[in-house]
Amino acid sequence: MTKAMHNPNGVERRGLMFVLSSPSGAGKTTLSRMLVSETPELEMSVSATTRPMRPGEIEGRDYYFVDRSKFDAMIAADEFLEWANVFDNRYGTPRAAVETALAAGRDVLFDIDWQGTQQLRSRAPNDVVSVFILPPSVQALEHRLHTRAQDSDEVIRGRMRKAGDEMSRFDAYDYIVVNDNIGMAFESVRAILRAEQLKRARQVGLDAFVQRMRLELER
Repeated sequence: MTKAMHNPNGVERRGLMFVLSSPSGAGKTTLSRMLVSETPELEMSVSATTRPMRPGEIEGRDYYFVDRSKFDAMIAADEFLEWANVFDNRYGTPRAAVETALAAGRDVLFDIDWQGTQQLRSRAPNDVVSVFILPPSVQALEHRLHTRAQDSDEVIRGRMRKAGDEMSRFDAYDYIVVNDNIGMAFESVRAILRAEQLKRARQVGLDAFVQRMRLELER
């Protein structure tokens, strides 16, 4: 599914799909934006959603906002890599943009839930790296949801109830980061991405590169 990034020494790296998940308010969206800003070779996957646009959001940057009939048509046409129902709205990752990026050897960042993560992993088990972001406490999570001032009290109560179910899926992820401090959480997530980029299994052409150097040393 992926293609190696070009490198003049012949060692090329396969692109990967880097997933960040968390309960609403735990910080995955903030961490995602920080990571994309600080990592030139990483681009954000933009999901389609049926939920209304929130203040400050921009079409095509935050989400592709579509109605339910359009979303259903995209499902029928197999245009999603993954999709899920979340809080009575639908979210899905359009296939074309991601596959174009991966074909160019670039890494793609996903801000999705555990259902989407499992769907991605079923499609490309060797190219998905998943990180689950936990809040430091229930009280901190509730405070962050109220501070956002984006949802009604009823919606926040629903998100708090949903958080317990989402947290129960933590063992489906490769890495866990507790977001007690956004700066420290960001450094942890960035370190995970860098380590995964350097994995030997993703260094296409490494064996040939080492063999060439060995032959030169034996001359």
